[in-house]
Amino acid sequence: MLLLIPGPADAAENPVDLNTAADFSVLAGATVTNTGATTLAQGLGVHPGTAAPGFPPGTVAGETHLADGVALQAKNDLTAAYTDAAGRTPFTNLASELGGRTLIPGVYRLGAAQLTGELTLDSQNDTAAVFVFQVSSTLITASNSNVAFLNGASPCNVFWQVTSSATLGTNSDFVGNIMALSSITMNTGADLVGRALARNGAVTLDDNDITTPLCAAATSPPGSSAASSPASSPASSPASSPASSPASSPGSPGAPPAASAPTGPPAGGPPIGVPPRTSTPTSTDTPSGGPPRLPTTGIGLVPALSAIGVGLVALGVVILLRYRKRYP
Repeated sequence: MLLLIPGPADAAENPVDLNTAADFSVLAGATVTNTGATTLAQGLGVHPGTAAPGFPPGTVAGETHLADGVALQAKNDLTAAYTDAAGRTPFTNLASELGGRTLIPGVYRLGAAQLTGELTLDSQNDTAAVFVFQVSSTLITASNSNVAFLNGASPCNVFWQVTSSATLGTNSDFVGNIMALSSITMNTGADLVGRALARNGAVTLDDNDITTPLCAAATSPPGSSAASSPASSPASSPASSPASSPASSPGSPGAPPAASAPTGPPAGGPPIGVPPRTSTPTSTDTPSGGPPRLPTTGIGLVPALSAIGVGLVALGVVILLRYRKRYP
């Protein structure tokens, strides 16, 4: 008999928390230098260095912080994020060349990372999938290399922890948050969807575009929206509306039956469940098992008395005629 013992299920990897460092497209320890029309979608920061020459002609959409308290806090948050990424386990060992590979979410460890051609990251339909690369040496991408996504992966959750320096080749397209212990160099025309964050060294730019890595919404499990929506909306709306609306306008459309229905039969009215009358009754009603009853309204009483009077007069006439006929 073959006994199959299932292994433990793999837990989903949590993203690395950059904290305030996430507000910067470029963050460096020594300096940031730029040549050409580089554009940064977020902030620019340096600490403990004080210089960032080349802006302009480079443009910064966010704030620039040079050796101030904001830059210091961002550097401290970067150090914490770097340490977190470097200590993630369990991990899968990879060979240095990443080109031509398709990887699923997880933690990967490389001695040195080289990208020639295309690297594909497959999230397996999980938009919150996380990829962490632990590089114990350098990260170097060849010219015109690129990283592609498959099945909903997001650049927001790609992290490159580089123990040495990172270099992006000419006209290459790279993605993710690069956290280098030393320096980061982006050659001419290299573009990055993510962040270039160097803890101790410099960041060198040359006519580059660094855009913000927007995080895709996490895939909701079936039934999650139904579980959260009724908890908020019905709790506030029905609690106030039925309490006031039926009291002021009982006949308004849409009023809940439970709020407007009486708890017992109204005085002089029909029992619960009997539709109300649409007109004033002008004839007698005979309840089941009871004697006839006279109308209860003033309008129906006059015809009833008139009919009785006419009957009495007619009876008197008949008696008189018989009397005269018998005794002429």
